[in-house]
Amino acid sequence: MIIYDPLWKTLKDKGITKYALIYKYGFSSNTIHRLRHNGGISTALINDLCLLLNCRVEDILLFVPEEKENQKE
Repeated sequence: MIIYDPLWKTLKDKGITKYALIYKYGFSSNTIHRLRHNGGISTALINDLCLLLNCRVEDILLFVPEEKENQKE
């Protein structure tokens, strides 16, 4: 599962609010909603965030493996 927890820390470190993402940088409120709820986003959006924040992908998202209920051993 991909989560966007690092994004919120990066935004805070850069002094950029969710409000600014929407009204200053043109991201949709639906996009912010998807990010807040760890929904799917495009690689183009990841690229846009990296360019805006001058950061690496790791500063935006984190992969957390999901445990499968019926995992074969």
